[in-house]
Amino acid sequence: MGARGNGEGSIYQRAADGLWLGVLTLGYGNNGRLIRKTVTAKTRTEVAKKLKLLQRQLDDGLPLPDTTLTVAQLLNSWHSDVLRHQVAPSAASNYKSVADCHIIPVLGRKLVVKLTAADVDRLISQKMDSGLSVSSVQRIRFVLAQAIDQGIRWGSISRNVARLSRAPKAQRSEGRTLTPAEARVLLEALKGHRNEVLYSLMLATGMRRGEALGLQWRDFDELSGTVSIRRQLKREGGVLVTSDTKTARSRRSVNLPARMVATLVNHKQFKVEQIDSSRLPTEFVFTSSVGTPLDPRNLNREFHDICEKAGLGHWHPHELRHSAASLMLAEGVKLQVVSEVLGHSSIRMTADVYGHILAPDREAAAKAMGSVLWDD
Repeated sequence: MGARGNGEGSIYQRAADGLWLGVLTLGYGNNGRLIRKTVTAKTRTEVAKKLKLLQRQLDDGLPLPDTTLTVAQLLNSWHSDVLRHQVAPSAASNYKSVADCHIIPVLGRKLVVKLTAADVDRLISQKMDSGLSVSSVQRIRFVLAQAIDQGIRWGSISRNVARLSRAPKAQRSEGRTLTPAEARVLLEALKGHRNEVLYSLMLATGMRRGEALGLQWRDFDELSGTVSIRRQLKREGGVLVTSDTKTARSRRSVNLPARMVATLVNHKQFKVEQIDSSRLPTEFVFTSSVGTPLDPRNLNREFHDICEKAGLGHWHPHELRHSAASLMLAEGVKLQVVSEVLGHSSIRMTADVYGHILAPDREAAAKAMGSVLWDD
């Protein structure tokens, strides 16, 4: 064969196995060596098509796929070079755990360029059959899809097969909510408890546990009767830390019932009187007896015991949030307002979770249209 310029391909058949090979010369690397891209196929026609596709990508200025990159290498590079600088350490650790425990053992050795939607579907099916929850399997697919998105940005692959796969569907549960009568029973049972104000605030506003524990006195405006939610308290790496709220929409101001404003004012005065020379003052609204922030994990057992003694059965602190939203909607508060109070990322999310409570409103809408159109 004669000399060929950069970007021109050569095709030949390998004598050992009869396989056809196409070689595209891309130029010289930093080490002075020629850079070549090789494709293979069973026929000359197939190889020619592959070479034309590579040439078209070069002409369009697109990077060529990395044919040596494995799924494990992609996941590890994504975590070390990108992910850990973009999300909270706890989130990055969770993503890596998902990759190490569920994706790499099954698909780790697979070349990224040869990964198919069928491979991802089989992974999803295998994980569902193993007994994992739908949400856990959805997260596995999400992590893989995010890693492949990064591979596309790096030019290692041209399409995201994980997004072409079918995510498992979960049956949305409506969740439990305290009735107005049960809510009053709980408030009565909380009287005099060291965390009475905390649980009452969560029930009155639908705050997340971490958001309530992350409140500081500068977030409370007695005159306007509001609290500003700007951070959350959580356990990370064995220590309690404050971080940004769950989403941008979670940063919000919430109006408090007048009774709750008065309760917080009294709580603040009690905290001031409680502090003496042996205790350091804290900026947090809710603290331990020695002024340190409360550990979110300790509330679960405590709240369960309170509910059991009140005859309400087993309840989790997060169900105060669900109860608050349900009670607001039942009292006729607009869906958009409830969404803003809860700090949901979108009103659609609120409708998906609490839409079943709006049945009376939908019935009223039907009756109104019947009256307008037919005047029955």
